[in-house]
Amino acid sequence: MKNSKLERGTCLRIALIVGMLATISALHYLTTLQHQYAHDIYRRLYYLPIVLGGLWFTLRGGLATAIVTSLLFLPHVIFQWGHHPVSQPEQYLEILLYNVIGGLTGFLAGRELEQKRAHQRAAQRLEESYRTLSAQADQILEIEEQLRRADRLSTLGELSAGMAHEIRNPLGSIRGTAEILKDGVQPDDPRHEFAEILVREVDRLNRVLEDFLRFARQAPLERGHFDLNAVVREVLDLTRRQAERSDVAVIVSLRELPQVAGDGGQLRQALLNLVLNALQAMPQGGQLTVTTRRSHEQAEVTVADSGPGIPPGDEERIFKTFVTTRPDGTGLGLPISQRIVVSHGGQITLRNNPGQGAAFTIALPLPGREC
Repeated sequence: MKNSKLERGTCLRIALIVGMLATISALHYLTTLQHQYAHDIYRRLYYLPIVLGGLWFTLRGGLATAIVTSLLFLPHVIFQWGHHPVSQPEQYLEILLYNVIGGLTGFLAGRELEQKRAHQRAAQRLEESYRTLSAQADQILEIEEQLRRADRLSTLGELSAGMAHEIRNPLGSIRGTAEILKDGVQPDDPRHEFAEILVREVDRLNRVLEDFLRFARQAPLERGHFDLNAVVREVLDLTRRQAERSDVAVIVSLRELPQVAGDGGQLRQALLNLVLNALQAMPQGGQLTVTTRRSHEQAEVTVADSGPGIPPGDEERIFKTFVTTRPDGTGLGLPISQRIVVSHGGQITLRNNPGQGAAFTIALPLPGREC
C-alpha cells in the first residue's frame, strides 16, 4: 500500500517535469525571434523543472533534467539563433548554467536527504533504546517487588516457626482433652456434640497452621521425573470420599503423556489444593472434571467444577495471599499451588464462568522445553 503510493507520487512528479519541459520548449519553438524578451523569459523558465528534478530526485534527477533541457534547447539555439552570432555565446552559457544548477541542486538535495535519513536512523535507535530502558525499568520494579515479597515471606517464616512451637502443643492438648470429654459422655448428651465441635475446630486450626508453615517454608524442589497422570489418580483417590459425601460426580479424561521433570510430591500438593477447592465450591453436589493433555510441548491438567465460579472482579486477586472467597478459607491454597507450579517452570491459569463454574489449568514444560 505504502509502496504503491510512493510509486504514484514519483510518476506524478516525473509527469509534471516532463510537462513543464514540453510546454516551455513548445513556447520557444512556436514564438518568433522578434519577441526576444519572451525567449529570455522562456529559457529562464527551464530552471523550474531543473530545480524540481534536483530537489525531488537528487543529483541524478537534477543532472538528467538539465541534460534533457539542454538537448531540447540546443536545436533552438543552433537553427533559430544561428544567424545572431552576438546572441549565441549567451545561449550556450545558459545551457552550461542549466547543468551547473541541476548538478548543484541535486547534490545539495542528496546531502539533505542523507542527513534526514541519518536523523531518522538516530531517532529509531533512540526509540529502541527507550523501549529497552523501559523494559529494563519494568524488570527492575518487578525484581524489587519480588525482593519485598521475599522479605515478607522470610519474616512470615520466622513468625510461623514461633507459632508452630507455641500453638501446636496447646492444640494437641486441647484435642486430647476434648476426645476424653467426648468419650466420657453419652452420644445423646448435648455435651457430646459440643466435644465433637471442639475436636473439629481444633483440627481446622491445625490445618490453618500447616498451611501457614507450608507457604512460609517451601520445601526444596527434588528434581526428577514423574508421571502426571499417576499424580492425578493419587489425588482423586485421596478426595474420593469427600466427593461422595458431597454428591459430586467425578469425570476423568487422561491422555497419554511423557514423563514431566520436577517434584511429583509438590505437584500432588498443588493439584490437591485445586481439587479440594473445586469440591468445597459444590457442597450441594455437582460435577468435577479432571483432564490431562499435551499441548504445544507442555503437559496440561485442568480441574473444572460446576459450582458458582469466581465472583466477578476477583479473578486477578485469588492468587494473592490471604485472599479467599470462602468464610472458612485461609487464602493460601491457590498461592501455594501457583508457587509450586512456577517453581517447575510452568504456569497456572483460570477460566471463569460466574454462575456455572471455574476451571484451573496447570501447564508444565516437557523435558527439553521451558515455558
